[in-house]
This record gives sequence, structure tokens and C-alpha cells, in this order.
Amino acid sequence: MHKDIRGDDADSTESRGSRRKRQTREKLLQAAMELMAERGMDGVAINEITERADVGFGTFYNHFPSKEAIYAALIKQVFEDFADHIDARKQGMTDPAEILAFSIQMTLHKATTDVLWGKFLVRESMTPEALTRGLGQRLVRDVLTGVQQERFTSDDPVTSFIALSGTVIAGVMAQQMTLDANSPVHHLSSFIGGSLEGLPQRISKTALMSLGISPEQADAISSSVEDQL
Repeated sequence: MHKDIRGDDADSTESRGSRRKRQTREKLLQAAMELMAERGMDGVAINEITERADVGFGTFYNHFPSKEAIYAALIKQVFEDFADHIDARKQGMTDPAEILAFSIQMTLHKATTDVLWGKFLVRESMTPEALTRGLGQRLVRDVLTGVQQERFTSDDPVTSFIALSGTVIAGVMAQQMTLDANSPVHHLSSFIGGSLEGLPQRISKTALMSLGISPEQADAISSSVEDQL
């Protein structure tokens, strides 16, 4: 059989140089997320990022002008890109309650399948960057839409948003803790006597109930959303 002398790049439009540059950028982002998920942006130095990524110190500046720039790229990746993904998936939904339940459950599932993503989300969730962009911004939008359409009941949207955000972030933490049999959430479950099964669905139900949706409706909506994921 004749072998294509162009090699592995024969069916790719990306040049070898471009691919290497992209891969290096991805390594830097991965390293920065690992470190910043643990210590935050202020607790991480650029040389730590390059050492974790196993690239030269000067290479960092071929991709990012500063530590703040790579942090901004991570915020976009975690909060904005995923929010865009959720919006694309919920096209056609019109009920604010269904939209909110879908967003919450997708976020909780994502945090389980991508633990590092979830850790970064939890650490940065109450920063101005997170609250005003991406997931935080969409959460405000969806709650206000539900209030305006009288689907949600709230005489104080600010505290409703704060309570809802806390519920989601605590849910993300609890969902991640289910992966560790020795985690506090397992001890809490044993102490209370409840199960940890189906947390995304149950947390979205609780969130809807906090906005005035009846327990029966909240359960039906959350169950229907879970079937769509």
C-alpha cells in the first residue's frame, strides 16, 4: 500500500508550528488552572506556571502578556465558554423554570466529570469577574426573566440570586465530594440518614422551590431535565 509522504498532517489544515503553539498554550492554561484552583491568582507566580507546564519561563510571554491575562483566559474558559455551551443546548426551551433547572444540572454534572474545572469554579465563583460574566451573568438573566414573567416569586431578586448562587456552588462542592467516600458530605449523609443519589436533580428541585415553584412542579421539571442530559 502506498504511504502518503505528507505524514500525519496530510488530513489536517493545521500546520505543525501552529499545532505546537496551541499545545503549549493549552499546557500553560492547564498548569495555571491547577495552581489557581488551589491558591487563587494572587497566590501563584508565573515561574510556577511554566515549571508545572514544563516549558521555558520566556515561553509564557509568547502566549500571555501577564499573569492577569492567563487568569482572564481561564475565567472565559470556565465561566463564559461553558455558559455559551449551556445556552446552545437549551435552544427551544421557553419555561424559565426548565431553563434554570437545565443550567443548574448541567453545571453540577460538568463539575463531576471535570473535577479541576469544578474546583476553579468554586474558588472564583464570588469574584466580580465571575458574577458579571458567563455563568453568573446568565443566572441573573434567567432569574430576572422568571420574575418578570411571574413564573418565579421573589420580592427581593438580589437576595434570591445570592441564595440561589449559594445553593448551586454548595451543590457543586457536594457533588464533587461524592467521589470521595471519606468526604464530609458522606458523613453528613450518614448522620442525616439520607442518600447522595441524584444530587443534580434534587438540587435543581430545591432551587426552583426557593423561587416559588411548587414541590410537585419542581420535581417534575427537574426529572424531565435530567432525562434530557
